[in-house]
Amino acid sequence: MSEREPASFDAVIVGGGPRAVAVVARLAARRRPDAPWGAAPDETLPVLRVAVVDRVEVGAGATWRIDQSPLLLNNTWAARTTVHADASTPMSGPVVTGPDLVDWARAATSDADARPETAWARDEARGLGPGSYPTRRLQGAYYLDQLDEAARRGSIEVVPVHGTVVDVRTPRPGLREVVLGGLTLTAPVVVLAQGMIQARRSPRTESFADAARAHGLVYVEPGMPAERDWSAVPAGEDVLVAGLGANFFDVLALLTVGRGGRFVDAGTGAPVDAAGRPCDDGGADGPHAGGPLRYVPSGAEPHLLAGSRRGLPYRGKGALADGLPAPYVARIATRERFKALAARADGRPVLDLARDVWPLLAAELMLAHLAALAEHRPSALQPGLTPDALARRLDAADDPVREATTLVRDPADAVDPARADRPPLVSPADWPGWVEGWVRAEQESVASPRTSPRARVNQAMETLRGEVARLTRAGVVDGVSLEAFGEGVLIPLGLALASGPPPRRTAQLLALVRAGVVELLGEDTRIEVEDDAFVATSRVRDAVRTRALIETRMHRGAVPPTDDPLLRALLDSGRARRHPLPTSAGGTVESDSLDVTRDGCALVDAAGTGDDRVVVLGIPAEAVQRGSAIGASPGVPSPLLGGADVAAARILGAMDPGAGPTNRR
Repeated sequence: MSEREPASFDAVIVGGGPRAVAVVARLAARRRPDAPWGAAPDETLPVLRVAVVDRVEVGAGATWRIDQSPLLLNNTWAARTTVHADASTPMSGPVVTGPDLVDWARAATSDADARPETAWARDEARGLGPGSYPTRRLQGAYYLDQLDEAARRGSIEVVPVHGTVVDVRTPRPGLREVVLGGLTLTAPVVVLAQGMIQARRSPRTESFADAARAHGLVYVEPGMPAERDWSAVPAGEDVLVAGLGANFFDVLALLTVGRGGRFVDAGTGAPVDAAGRPCDDGGADGPHAGGPLRYVPSGAEPHLLAGSRRGLPYRGKGALADGLPAPYVARIATRERFKALAARADGRPVLDLARDVWPLLAAELMLAHLAALAEHRPSALQPGLTPDALARRLDAADDPVREATTLVRDPADAVDPARADRPPLVSPADWPGWVEGWVRAEQESVASPRTSPRARVNQAMETLRGEVARLTRAGVVDGVSLEAFGEGVLIPLGLALASGPPPRRTAQLLALVRAGVVELLGEDTRIEVEDDAFVATSRVRDAVRTRALIETRMHRGAVPPTDDPLLRALLDSGRARRHPLPTSAGGTVESDSLDVTRDGCALVDAAGTGDDRVVVLGIPAEAVQRGSAIGASPGVPSPLLGGADVAAARILGAMDPGAGPTNRR
C-alpha cells in the first residue's frame, strides 16, 4: 500500500501472526455461522475491509515466517495446533469448525493449486502425523492458507500492510488512527495482536555490543534465531553460549547441520535428514526418533561452551511411535484440591503460591518420579511400595520431600522437585562424570518416555501448570506471590520441564555433548567482558575466555522493557498502563503486562478507563488473559481463540451497533 492509497478500513489488526488469523476466522464464522468451512463465497454479503499490519509477514508473523530455515522446528505436536475455535472454548460466537494443522497437511499433499511461495509445503506435509513436530515455516504456511480461506469464505478483504506501527490516535469519537511512519490507517476498531514483543537493549547488552565493536569480537545478541546473522560465528573456535532454553536448540541446529555436519544413528550408522529425521523410519516420529545419534562434523562448526543460571538445557519431549501421550492423572495435586483452594479463597487474592500451591506440586512431582520407579524398576524402592502406597505416604507426610528420600534404596534415585531443572551441587572434579550420567538419563527420557521417571515428571508438570493457570485466571492468587514465586520460580521450572524441544533435537544435543562439540559449563554461569575477550565462570568452571558470545535468550513479552514503538507510545503517554495485580494486603502490585478489561479485552489507560475501540489480545496482556500466550489446540479451551471471538464481535458491532453482523452502516 502506498501513502496515497485510501486507508479507511472496518478494522486494523496490528500484528500478522496466528492471533490475527484467528480474528479473521472468527469474523468469517460470525458473518456466516451456518456455512461450513470451505463453502463458496456469498456474493450478497457486503465486503468487510480489514488491514493487517506486520513488520515481517502478514499471516505467519515473525515466529512462523515462511522464509526461515527448515531446521527450525516447532516444540509442540502437530495435533495440538489449530486456528479454529470449537465447542471447548467459551465464547458468544458460533462454532464453525475448520482444519487443524494435521488435517490441513493431509490435504496439502495433493493440493495442486498451492501458492507458489509455499510449494515446498507439500513435501514437508507428507508423513506429518499427530505426534509430529513440524517445521515452523510449515506451520506458517498453514496460517497463511487459513487466513486466505477465512477471508474468501467471509467476504473479507484482507489488506496486508508491511511496516511497524508507532502510534494509535483518536481523531474523533468512534474512530482510531493507526500510524506507520508516513502512512495512516483509520478504522472504528483497532486490534493489538503483536505476539512475542521484544525488549530494548539492556545496559548489559549495550556493553557487550560496544566491546565487540571496539575489540573486533563476535557478539550475537538476544532475539529470534531466524532474524540473526550466524555467518560471523567462527568455525573451529571456542564460542560462549549464554542460555539453554528453546532458542539454544535452534542455534545448535543452525551451527551444526546448518554448516554441513551430519547426524547418524549411533548403532547402525544410518543417516538422518537435514531436519534430524531418520531417513529410513518414516519421519521424526518413528520408533527410533529419540534413539542415540552420533555426530559427524564438517569442520565448520564452532566449539560451543554453553551455560545459564540453571546450568541445564530444557528437558526433551519423549518419542512416542504410537501417538500422543496419555494425559497425566494426578493423585495428590488433583483437580478437586485446586478447586478447594479456589473455593477457600472465595474470589479474594489470598492464596500464596509458595505456601498454598507449591507443596501440592512438589509432592506430585515426587510421586510421578517414584511411581515410575515402582512400575518399571521396583528394586530401586523399599519393598512393597506400589504407586498407590507411595501416594498415601507422600500425601500424609509433614515433609514430603524428606519422606521421599526414605523410600529409595540409593540416594541417587531421590529427586528434589525444587531443583529438577538444575544439576546437583557437585565439585568441579566430579562435574564431567555427572554430565555423563545426565546424558544417559536424558537419552532414556526421550527414547523411553513411558518408563522413564524423568519423562514422567515432565508430563506431570505439563498437567500441573495448567491447574495453576486456572487458579491465576480465577483471581485468587496474591499479586506479590504471582510476581515473585510465579514469575521467578514456577514459570521457569514449568518451561524447563514441560516446554522442551522435540526428541530428535535432544538426541542431537546429546550426540554433540558426546562428540565434544558442546560443553556444558554448569549452574550460575556468569559472563563478563574484559577488554578483548568474553569471560565465563560458573560453580564448576574457572574463567573461560573466548572472542565470541551468543546470547540465546528470548524475551517473554514483558511490557516495561519492550522496544515496540506503539506500546512505548501508549505507556509513555498514559493511554495505557501496566495491569495492577491485587494483593492479600488490600493493595496492588504492577505486573509486566498491559492492563485490559477482563471480559472485553479493551485497553485501559492510566486513569483506569477502558477504550472499547482498542482491543488487546495475547502476550502483552498475559497477566489478564492468562494462557493466551499459548497456541490453540483442538478440544482444549483456548484463551487465544476466545479473545479473537471478542475482537470479532467488537469489530462487527462497531460497524452498526443496532444492526445484524452482516449489515453495513
